[in-house]
Amino acid sequence: MFHPTSINIKNKRASFDYEFVETLTAGIVLTGTEIKSIRLGKASLVDTYCFFSNGELWVRNMHITEYFYGSYNNHSVRRDRKLLLNAKELRKLERGTKETGFTIIPVRMFINEKGLAKLVIALAKGKKAYDKRDTLREKDDRRELDRARKHY
Repeated sequence: MFHPTSINIKNKRASFDYEFVETLTAGIVLTGTEIKSIRLGKASLVDTYCFFSNGELWVRNMHITEYFYGSYNNHSVRRDRKLLLNAKELRKLERGTKETGFTIIPVRMFINEKGLAKLVIALAKGKKAYDKRDTLREKDDRRELDRARKHY
């Protein structure tokens, strides 16, 4: 049986490439076959980003695999999908993206208790190469500490 909290699709590369300034949870406008594919875990946030068009926030390049049982009314795999946020949140994000170096990145997709697909998005600033090296070093150090703790 389907359990809503079991779907948790992450953009693992996002935290490596970007430093998150603020995160928000947005709803997504989907078709019937899209939500069915997401419930099966057939979606990917690799290389996705958000952009503004006519005051609305859209997500581009999000891959949702075609639903296996969908017929002629199946969705296109990488179409732009509208995100649902309130006006105050939209204004805040739009102001943030006007600053140099800031972008909006989808971080995680999940299905809430009501069965609705939600997207956690972050206003993010791109990391420089040395920041990425620091992140890798911290990750290695944590791994070493965990190994040391397991041996004792």
